[in-house]
Amino acid sequence: MKCLSSSSVSLFIFLCLCFESVWTKNVSESDRQEASIPPRGWNSYDSFCWTISEEEFLQSAEVVSQRLHDHGYEYVVVDYLWYRRKVEGAYHDSLGFDVIDKWGRMLPDPGRWPSSENGKGFAEVANRVHGMGLKFGIHVMRGISTQAVNANTPILDTKTGGAYQESGRVWYAKDIAIPERACAWMPHGFMSVNTKLGAGKAFLRSLYEQYASWDVDFVKHDCVFGDDFDLNEISYVSEVLKEFDRPIVYSLSPGTSVTPAMAKDVSGLVNMYRVTGDDWDTWGDVKSHFDIARDFSNANLIGAKGLTGKSWPDLDMLPFGWLTDPGSNEGPHRFSHLNLEEKKTQMTLWSMAKSPLMYGGDVRKIDPSTYDIITNPTLLEINSFSSNNMEFPYITSVKSEDQDLSLRRSGKEIKTTFTHSLGLTRCSESKAMGWASERLNLYLERICWKRSLGNKHLAPFCVHKRELYFPLDEVSMYHQGKHHLVATNRLKFCLDASPKRKLTSKEFKRGTFSPCRWDSNQMWELNPNGTLVNSYSGLCATVESSEDTINSGGLRSWVATGRKGEVYIAFFNLSEQKTVMSAKASDLAKFLPARDFSSCEGSEVWSGDAVEITKGKLSTAVEMHGSVLIVLNCS
Repeated sequence: MKCLSSSSVSLFIFLCLCFESVWTKNVSESDRQEASIPPRGWNSYDSFCWTISEEEFLQSAEVVSQRLHDHGYEYVVVDYLWYRRKVEGAYHDSLGFDVIDKWGRMLPDPGRWPSSENGKGFAEVANRVHGMGLKFGIHVMRGISTQAVNANTPILDTKTGGAYQESGRVWYAKDIAIPERACAWMPHGFMSVNTKLGAGKAFLRSLYEQYASWDVDFVKHDCVFGDDFDLNEISYVSEVLKEFDRPIVYSLSPGTSVTPAMAKDVSGLVNMYRVTGDDWDTWGDVKSHFDIARDFSNANLIGAKGLTGKSWPDLDMLPFGWLTDPGSNEGPHRFSHLNLEEKKTQMTLWSMAKSPLMYGGDVRKIDPSTYDIITNPTLLEINSFSSNNMEFPYITSVKSEDQDLSLRRSGKEIKTTFTHSLGLTRCSESKAMGWASERLNLYLERICWKRSLGNKHLAPFCVHKRELYFPLDEVSMYHQGKHHLVATNRLKFCLDASPKRKLTSKEFKRGTFSPCRWDSNQMWELNPNGTLVNSYSGLCATVESSEDTINSGGLRSWVATGRKGEVYIAFFNLSEQKTVMSAKASDLAKFLPARDFSSCEGSEVWSGDAVEITKGKLSTAVEMHGSVLIVLNCS
């Protein structure tokens, strides 16, 4: 064996070190690519609301590890109010029951989370979860808690370990809090902080550095998106998370009134963001997701660039199996109201739209049919690795005379009425510029939506303008130019921008009025360009004519392509009758021009039946509220 000279050895070591440095850098960059596919896991909210304990959570995590992890479910997330003491009088919007530290930061309730005692937070729970091969997530709210503001706790400066000081003084919770921007659906719980202040930024940084010290892998940030939009807080939190050595998936909630235009402001800052209200186990909730899923696909937001990786529109959790009720103080006590066909439809849409998949039911009691649905290998393949995912509009139906007669005899004729629907959007959008004021007399001014509603039977939407009357010591620059907008027939009721409770997916705002209060949710400012901006969210109001359609149906279809060239076609029957649905090969070729649909064969996923295109058409019968998912291999 030939010996190397000392210079050769030195060169060899140098090259090895260089190679190691490059390899380490590449691995590090790869590790930082968060949410390269839609995140998948389990969240405690649908089954436990806020009441889950450490024992129940770890039992659930163990099941996820043993039964779901091999199918890509890797996150287990504690949803909201893990810091609230479970005692008499405590509920989702109660005040004074939370565990906070001397800096006003939330700590797990040691009564429910005993491993958190002595200031350890969630560190031990995260360690147990990581030992199962999973990743650990928590739910957090906007800004600062009302309890911390009332206690006027000092702000922590994480750089010094002491109280934050600026301009020669110590800063406290009341210095950074914005009481006018309390969370609309949890007004006693949390409010925004002023991110223009150094102390406001220091408080938010202290929160997320604490979560990172607990080894949290996933943060669901609530009451900051949709009707509760707070772009300043989202932007700063994203900036803080990007600085950390270990990645944390960043998720936003809720999604009421979210539009693709609004999402474009945040998609690059986060990894997933809700696009609907809360999804629960009703057919109306499932059905309401089809339009919004289509809109986000058309806007090319599925898998767009996100925080150190990609971002995904989130259709919310899968409410299957054993559940609780919204806002409940109970754990799982009832079975999902969705039938088997409806659950298949929901899982198929979520997969075709590439939504994050977060199971919401009690995994400790998961039933065989639910397990088969959420672990279906074809659906999970589509959800993770398919491309060209989009709604396919060229579908037809075939109904027999007997079906039509049955529909008429059942009394399920479609009846349509119209009403006003209040929406919120970015103020820079042209569709927001539709408001104008007119003076009715010396004392009364009216603001009306002047753009066409497209319905001659619907009267214009108008409200009366009323000055805000504050005690002199409470007037600030914040209130100047803003007004209450009162109902024309109830002068003590003012227009709300965001509902006073969390809406479900099937619900949408029609312009809600409630007793007038001095909070920013009811403060509006009419700009010279015809936009009407709300002080709570900074978004502008629009008005549309909405249909209240009774027993209306609908047929939908989605297409996507797979990694091996296969084509996925999903038919959805949203109507109240079993229907034969068809798609022409020529129309499919328009959407996927690289495929030859003249000679295709494949199978239907749920039944396993063979499928082929005959006479230039793909046809299949679809059950009421059901779906058919076809995998085609075309030459």
